[in-house]
Amino acid sequence: MDPLTHALLGATAAQVALGPRLGRQAWLLGAVGGVLPDADIVIRSSADPLLAIQYHRHFTHALAFIPVGGIVAALPWLARQAHRPNWRPIVAATTIGYATHAVLDACTNYGTHLLWPFSPLRVAWNWITTIGPLLTLMLLVGLVFAVRRGARLPAAVALLLSVAYVGTAACQRERALEMQVRIAAARGHPLDRAEMFPTVGNPLLWRSVYQSGATLYTDRLRVVSRAATRWKEGSTVDLLLEKDLPPPALADERVRRDYARFSYFSAGWVARASADPSVIGDARYSLRTDGFEPIWGVRFHPGTATPTEWVDRTIKNRVPISELWRELTGTAAGYMAVPLARN
Repeated sequence: MDPLTHALLGATAAQVALGPRLGRQAWLLGAVGGVLPDADIVIRSSADPLLAIQYHRHFTHALAFIPVGGIVAALPWLARQAHRPNWRPIVAATTIGYATHAVLDACTNYGTHLLWPFSPLRVAWNWITTIGPLLTLMLLVGLVFAVRRGARLPAAVALLLSVAYVGTAACQRERALEMQVRIAAARGHPLDRAEMFPTVGNPLLWRSVYQSGATLYTDRLRVVSRAATRWKEGSTVDLLLEKDLPPPALADERVRRDYARFSYFSAGWVARASADPSVIGDARYSLRTDGFEPIWGVRFHPGTATPTEWVDRTIKNRVPISELWRELTGTAAGYMAVPLARN
């Protein structure tokens, strides 16, 4: 999730839990704890472009690391003698803020090492995207009112509304998955693997991706309710496995290693970009439905000193706000009724 939302969630949770004891200081402690896990962004190397994605949302986001992270976040306060007698609520506030970070990140589709060091699983519940304006606004308004009035109620209401928002998105995703099964059945496609990914900042539009054979099928679903779900046919792209790499790439041990790292990061959803097949992209992310245009990926240069290039196409693949608005309001062209379920 974006740093502002993390700070606001940590601040709001700490204000609700410890506002009466720490006063207005509680929200600041929670905010620091809420953003600290993303200090892992300093782990990067020009010689290894994949190091940053390998360690982002890694051990600093693990549930087992929360007590350590809470103490580290509190150190600026504990370094001052005046705060040491009150160390318990201070550490509690930063720990609460720290704990909210990984749980919120796990709600997105990026992947978070919640269970490190006990499991290598990248937890991704795929309920919301890493940018959620409505969620951010709810937390901001609730926290501002809570701090200005010196009351916990506005912050508590903001937390409840935030949980309701995420819960609604989770329900919407389940509805979208039901529709995905019907769409695949209508096409006569057996589902080898299927996933449903959220789109930016809303619980209505979903990006359906499923594998049937060696092909990935991507579609767009607009879910208002089970009875008011429509879909727009997207595109197909071939799944890219290591064996599909060209011979020079297969002959380079570093390329094979980096392909495996990128495939693990992408949860196995790997394919070549439609417009530039030299880019091997993360099929979980594509802002368009009429072709697979990943927002990031890798390009391999076997036999060179640095055989892996990180490719960021976020700016190039931005969708106009007007187009997103038409999708949200249901006025975009190309949407049709979901096929009826087969008996």
